[in-house]
Amino acid sequence: MPKYLIQASYTPEGTRGLLKEGGTGRRRAVDEVVSGLGGTVEAMYFAFGEDDLAMIVDFPDATSMAAVSLIVKASGALHSRATPLLTLDEIDAATRMQVSFRPPKA
Repeated sequence: MPKYLIQASYTPEGTRGLLKEGGTGRRRAVDEVVSGLGGTVEAMYFAFGEDDLAMIVDFPDATSMAAVSLIVKASGALHSRATPLLTLDEIDAATRMQVSFRPPKA
């Protein structure tokens, strides 16, 4: 299953919701959304600094990840970015692929 690193920062409205529900309440909400699309949450951590939240999630496909991303962003509660994560085997397979490429000439 494709794996994604999700990094997010709460808006003031989202932070108010977190203060009301607590971290455990948000984890339940995330689990519900992700599992509803056939995915799983591998890890979820709150942080401080540029990002308020970091998660690793598995989804059946990129379309499911896109659907969650759209709904979350539309809520206005947080700003997020998703980074696809590749396994060692996937990178090894990529290194064995023949790629025809010509760099631009100045």
